[in-house]
Amino acid sequence: MKNENEKVIFSKNLKKFASALASQIALNDEWTIRGFIDIFKNVYTISSDTKIVSKILELHLFPHFMMFAKEIGYKIELATHQNWYPDLSFINRDNPSVKFAVDLKTTYRNEDNPDFCNGFTLGSHGEYFINRTSAKNIQYPYDDYSGHFCLGIIYIRSVIDKFEETKIYNVDEVENIPAVIRDFTFFAEEKWRIASDKGGSGNTANIGSIRKIEDILSGNGVFVNAGEEYFDDYWANFGKIEILDKAGKRKKLSSFSEYLRYRGLPETMNNSKAPKTKGKNT
Repeated sequence: MKNENEKVIFSKNLKKFASALASQIALNDEWTIRGFIDIFKNVYTISSDTKIVSKILELHLFPHFMMFAKEIGYKIELATHQNWYPDLSFINRDNPSVKFAVDLKTTYRNEDNPDFCNGFTLGSHGEYFINRTSAKNIQYPYDDYSGHFCLGIIYIRSVIDKFEETKIYNVDEVENIPAVIRDFTFFAEEKWRIASDKGGSGNTANIGSIRKIEDILSGNGVFVNAGEEYFDDYWANFGKIEILDKAGKRKKLSSFSEYLRYRGLPETMNNSKAPKTKGKNT
């Protein structure tokens, strides 16, 4: 693969950077962001809505990403449009042909089973994923990137009284405002290493993640025994190849086990150690 040495170095640096981020945004394991302020110094508390939390986390982290990129000799280019992939394009200052895609993902621990999280999406398996020279909904064509990474944040949602989410504080009371999230776990990993074989969200063509936190942190996804080449081929053909089910009826291929049987490949290529749990990727 192209720029493999650069990818190894970038991956090591990104993981080291991710491991230190919790101390930059949390105090006593609680998020330091407590609300937003107006010119009258009124502080309005943050909703625990996951979309709001995710966006504010991104804004909170962005200055740290800028410093990190400068330290390792890269510049950052943001996605031109809101729904384009990836969130951040890291471009080597000395050799702009070396690019890495980094998507920011946030999710929360499963309250009933804290060993699992709610999951997240890992980008589309649509046009730009299939046609690696396509510029549709992507900052640069997929093949222009030497690696595709996810930098993720797993947190616990605090139990906050709904009244607190509508309360207005004075700026001098900011330390009394309850934190809506806490106990952060940061990770960075190549997206194919933490991918599941299931779609990520509703009817959209998104790749879903695995959900067991231990496996996410160790990059122990469904495809690790097979390799990135088979991850690419599986998802490029997801929902397209038809196979016969046990009743002899035609159905769309929808699992890596089915894919391996269809290709005549050994089942040992399927990482059965990456358990699945019900939930919705975000």
